[in-house]
Amino acid sequence: MQITIEDNAKEKIASMLQEESKSMSALRIRITGRSAQGYQHALSLVDPGHEKPEDLEVTSGELRILLDPKTAKNIEGARIEFVDDMYGGGFKVNNPNLPSWGHPLEQQVQELIDTQINPSLASHGGYLELLEVKEDKVFVHFGGGCQGCGMASVTLKQGVEKAILESIPEIKHVIDTTNHAEGDNPYYRPAAPHHH
Repeated sequence: MQITIEDNAKEKIASMLQEESKSMSALRIRITGRSAQGYQHALSLVDPGHEKPEDLEVTSGELRILLDPKTAKNIEGARIEFVDDMYGGGFKVNNPNLPSWGHPLEQQVQELIDTQINPSLASHGGYLELLEVKEDKVFVHFGGGCQGCGMASVTLKQGVEKAILESIPEIKHVIDTTNHAEGDNPYYRPAAPHHH
C-alpha cells in the first residue's frame, strides 16, 4: 500500500501535531464521495487510542496513516500535498484512481449534479448523491437540509428531476431512495397532480 505525503504536507502535519502536542496522532484519509472528476476525500487527525480496530495503517516516514479498509484500494498510490491559497491553504489529495462508473450515463449525470444541481441545492443546505443508473432510471439520495421540509422538498425534487430529464434524454425516471427504509415509498411514486 503506497501513499506519498509530500514534504510540505509532512511539515504542515508535523507542526499541527506539535501545536496540539499530539505527536503520536495518525492521519486518517477517507473517501467521502465521488464527483465526475474523481474521488472526494476528507483528512482528519486521530488521537492515539482512537483508531478503529478495522483501520489499515500505513506509514510515511514517521507519520501513521489510517485508511478505511473498504475504500483503501481507491487511494492506492495517492499523493498528498499542502496547497497554500488565499483561504489559508489546505491539503490536496492527488489520487490517480478514478471512480468506476457502472453505466455510461453515470458520469454524465454526476457532472450535471456537480456543476448545476448541487450548487443550487447548497443554498437550501442540501445535496444530491448519485447512487446508480439502471436502464433509463437514475437512483439518487437527497441529503442535508432538503429532507423533511415538506413542500420545499417536493419543489426541489421536481426541479432536480426536470434538470436531469431535460439534460439527458436517455433517462426517463429519477428515483429518490431517501425514503426507502420507511417502506411507504417502496420505489417510485408519481407526483400528485397540482393545480396552478
